[in-house]
Parts: sequence; structure tokens; C-alpha cells
Amino acid sequence: MASLAQDLNTFAGRRVMITGHTGFKGSWLALLLTQAGAKVTGVALPPETSPSHFTLLGLSEEIDSRECDIRDLSQLESEFRRAKPEVVFHLAAQAFVRKSYLDPHTTFSTNVLGSANVLECVSRTPSVQTHVFVTSDKCYKNKEQKHGYVETDELGGIDPYSQSKAGAELVFAGYCASKFNRPGATRVASARAGNVIGGGDWSPDRLIPDCIRALERGDNIEIRNPHATRPWQHVLEPLSGYVRLAVALEDGSAEPGSSWNFGPPETAIHEVHEVAGVIASSWGRPDAVKVGKDSSTMHESQLLQLNSAKAQARLSWATRWNFAETMSRTSSWYNKLRDGARAVDLTRDDIKAYLA
Repeated sequence: MASLAQDLNTFAGRRVMITGHTGFKGSWLALLLTQAGAKVTGVALPPETSPSHFTLLGLSEEIDSRECDIRDLSQLESEFRRAKPEVVFHLAAQAFVRKSYLDPHTTFSTNVLGSANVLECVSRTPSVQTHVFVTSDKCYKNKEQKHGYVETDELGGIDPYSQSKAGAELVFAGYCASKFNRPGATRVASARAGNVIGGGDWSPDRLIPDCIRALERGDNIEIRNPHATRPWQHVLEPLSGYVRLAVALEDGSAEPGSSWNFGPPETAIHEVHEVAGVIASSWGRPDAVKVGKDSSTMHESQLLQLNSAKAQARLSWATRWNFAETMSRTSSWYNKLRDGARAVDLTRDDIKAYLA
């Protein structure tokens, strides 16, 4: 398998832009690349949660952090001109399914138009050599099938969030055909992953943060769909895939315009109640998980998993931590933070362990 440590060496001293660096995945990626010696510029709105991983890491003092709405093409292009990035990772998004039902316009304008703006700026900025365009596993039309989706499966969705991610992939394909399908063009690829967990996530309507909030209040953990399955993986897993993909675009082992899944083995799928149970037990409250009544009319997928065989075969990429290790790392991060440890030390420790 490819070595993340070796891949990270290729970013030392290079100018890298991350959109969405104030989010959960973006903050982990920003620290990972900063530790590797990259000159990181982050472009995003302020953190949506308090506390936030970005703030606790003190990243505003470690990188060039710029407040910018990717829906504003003029402002975004100005940030590209100023930073002159060589590599761009696009992670900025409206990332919540339930919020997409409440505010579909913001969801579509951010995830479709905003993504088009990023691609436009990449195409207009001569310094950009490589671009990894991140969407989601929810870009696939979910047929509640028991086998994983592959990169050539049908795109689509029922909820506005899934539809917006499918739309972003179509925009990506359009830009590949029109702007990047020529000699000397920026090397671009899209990456699809989802349901990442790990320390530092306080997002609304996500399982781990909801569990932590309930336990901190002394409440029970109420779960709506205990038997829904997800491809749970630690946040460092897909980030290692994004980094691997950028390197592969540059060394020619990934073709420009391609799309890639990054997920755990299909045998590693676990139900929601299992995840909640591990978190509750780690806090000494194994009986805290209760099945709550779901009065919502919003559609929520029950079965969802990816087939990452292409990335395994072509990029020599695979997840490193199994479900038990992933859950142990995640629960330990929050437990130690509660007991007084610093978020930045906990995050660096996880990165060090992953790179070992």
C-alpha cells in the first residue's frame, strides 16, 4: 500500500489551498499538510459550531486563513490570485442532509454554484497544477442495495443534499470536458467519501457529536434509525485518499478527469446502534442508548456503502484502521478532551499514530 508519509513529503514547501478548512475534515487536512511543510491557504466561512476543531487547533495562527464565501466568484478569484496555489483541495460545502430540506436554496447555491466557482477559479489560475474536487458518497442514486456503489454507477438523490452533490459531480464533468480536456491543463479528479468520524466534530445531526452532546448533558442517546448502516471510517482515511489522489495525478497513475471512491471494506459496515453503543460505553454509560421516535417526514437512507476497489488497485490505497481502532481513537479523543487534554495534542497524536 502507498505510504501517506511519503505522499505528504511531496507537499513540503508548496502552496496549497483548501476550501472549507474551517470544517471538520478541512481542519484535519489543514493540520496534516501544515505539519508536512506545505504553505497552506484556507478559504471558507467562519466555523459553524462552537466549539470547533479549527478554533481549538489554533489554525488561524498556523495557516493563511481567509474568510470567503465560495458563492462569490469575484471574491474567490481574488483569493486565488493572491495565494497563487499550486494544489487545490475543494472541501467547502453545505454538508448536512436535514439542513438541505430546511434550506435547499443555500444547499444548491453552495454545493453546485459554489463548486462551479471553484472550478472556474482553478481554470483561470495558471499556478494551479493539481486539483482534488471532493463531493460525497451521497452523490450516487441510493437504491438501498447491499453491495457498494462504484464510480460508474448512476448519480442522483432524493434529498436536496444528495441532489446537490450529484449536481456538483455533473458540473465537474462539464468542466473536465470544456476547460481541462487539453494539453497542459490542470490535472483534476473528483473524490467521493462519507460518514467520517473522529475527534473534533461538533456538527449538528451527526451521530458521534449527538452522542457526545447527550452524554455531556447527562441525557440518554436517542437514535432514530438504529439499524441504518454506514461506511464508518476515521477522518484520516479519506484524507489520506485525497492526498494519494493528488500525488497520483501528478505522477500519472491517475488520469485527469477521473472519479474515485474512498471508503472502508464492504465487510466493515456497521449499524448506527453499534456506534452509539461504543461511545456510550466509553463514557461509562452502556445503557444510555435508546431508540427514539422519528416524527420527521424527511427521507433518510438505510443502506449506504462504497466499493473502493478502483482506488485499491490503481492508487494502492486502503484504509488502515479497522472499526474497533476507529471507534477507540474517536471515543478516546473526546474522553481525553473532557479530562483536560488539548485538542491540538490529541489530533497530532492521532496523526502520528496513523503515519506510524
